[in-house]
Amino acid sequence: MLEDFLNEYHTGPISILDESISLLNYTPLDLSSENKEVTKYEITTPEGCQQYIDTILKREGKKVAFGGYLEQRDIYNSFGRFDEGEQRNIHLGMDFWHKSGTGVIVPIKGKVHSFKNNNDMGNYGPTIILEHHVESISFYTLYGHLSLESLQGLEKGKVFQKGEVLATLGTPDINVNYAPHLHFQIIKDMQGNEGDYPGVCSQTELDFYKINCPNPNLLFKLKI
Repeated sequence: MLEDFLNEYHTGPISILDESISLLNYTPLDLSSENKEVTKYEITTPEGCQQYIDTILKREGKKVAFGGYLEQRDIYNSFGRFDEGEQRNIHLGMDFWHKSGTGVIVPIKGKVHSFKNNNDMGNYGPTIILEHHVESISFYTLYGHLSLESLQGLEKGKVFQKGEVLATLGTPDINVNYAPHLHFQIIKDMQGNEGDYPGVCSQTELDFYKINCPNPNLLFKLKI
């Protein structure tokens, strides 16, 4: 079972960003609709979101803000793509908020399944999806909001070892209007998608996506 594998892959917390940044400098971030402090900022703009992130980092004396799995967020309210049909506002991945240009580290050996610049407003921007096969377990990891340079020289099947630098974080103009961060998501079944996969779902879709996209913190083991 994938969840068991992720839980047992290692015993302690691991990094996903530049390993020179100590895990002691990571702090949880709550961007949910329930967090009333968020309403003081223009969270739907990259500038307003960054202001809130900087406030939390300064308050905690840290460098990286993280979290977001299954958070219901108002941050998507300004993007029409999330209002087609039933509103989609439940976040299916884990975000790591840090400055653009920061390196993204591969947590588990994998090969490139697909990649794409999803450049419509509110999407991922440059995105890489890795495919993993460990013993009898197969799954995928998605890395969104990357730099354009991250896609250069990529090809399907290219292998990345654990600990290698996969990509770097993009700027708001490239990651399509978000403060710089990594969206990391674990996916059991890609459902035929290439270079993209839903990172936000509606309430009625939640039961399916909770199963198909398990909690990334099973792997990272960061204190939230």
